[in-house]
Amino acid sequence: MVVEYSFRVKWGNTDAAGIVFYPNFYKWMDEATHEYFTAIAFPSSTLFVEQQVGTPLLEANCQFKSPLFFEDQVTVRSVVVELHQKVFKISHTFLRNEKLIAEGFEIRAWTSFKEKPKAYPIPDQVREKMMPKETLNR
Repeated sequence: MVVEYSFRVKWGNTDAAGIVFYPNFYKWMDEATHEYFTAIAFPSSTLFVEQQVGTPLLEANCQFKSPLFFEDQVTVRSVVVELHQKVFKISHTFLRNEKLIAEGFEIRAWTSFKEKPKAYPIPDQVREKMMPKETLNR
């Protein structure tokens, strides 16, 4: 399932040359991941409050392709591209008017915070919404 998250570039996210302060892309990928879980009916806040489950980041990468300027409207398209027993990889594509701005990914673990944080298998009802059954990597 592809989920879109949109935002407007704020003053201070970029400079006059359109060079985005790189941590902003990682912040936007994180926001897009939380939007993804909301779109598939498993909001991060509800998971944490009701089940003490989170998806901590294990790895992230982003490649910057084109500048962004103050007040540009950006759409991030997010899709899970790998789904393992306890870990998933979510890809993020940044677009401005369909022009590629950046692309990146995050690798995250399905984790219980009931006691000491520990990765657990991603529940089937979540897996089914993340990726079609024929593409699952178990």
